[in-house]
Amino acid sequence: MKKITLPASKETLADLRAGDSLLISGVIMTARDCAHKRIKELIDSGQPLPFDLKDAFIYYAGPCPAKPGMASGSCGPTTSARMDSYAPQLLDLGLGGMIGKGEMSEEVRQAVARNKCVYMAAIGGAGALYGNAIHKSECIAFPDLLSEAVYRLEVEDFPAIVAIDTEGNSIY
Repeated sequence: MKKITLPASKETLADLRAGDSLLISGVIMTARDCAHKRIKELIDSGQPLPFDLKDAFIYYAGPCPAKPGMASGSCGPTTSARMDSYAPQLLDLGLGGMIGKGEMSEEVRQAVARNKCVYMAAIGGAGALYGNAIHKSECIAFPDLLSEAVYRLEVEDFPAIVAIDTEGNSIY
């Protein structure tokens, strides 16, 4: 099992191979369908984003409300293919990669390889495990979307598998 801190340099990402098991620490952002739609609208209209995409990792998830004393509630991955139409543009604009559940399109695989990024798979059905890996959670964009808002998460030992590596190799 490899340990990685996000955001990561292109050199660090280049050392990862499809199928590698990871423990992720550092900062990731959540964004699901509704947030992606708003992000695209801002980009298409030339407006600035409320956060920096450069080298960031988006976790396709919507955290549940936190219980007292916790940073987050359950926070399991959602189906990544629902973001297929958004991912290539975000990767081309500097996104470092994504974390989600399941296979993504051939277009996304090519965009990951072209931008020397990675797509990591999280374990479906393990939302409580992921919630426990979150040490800090802050809504940074679109609070009206509630759990589908963009959250900045600080995580420690967040498990994932490299699903598509910087060369475009895929576990799928």
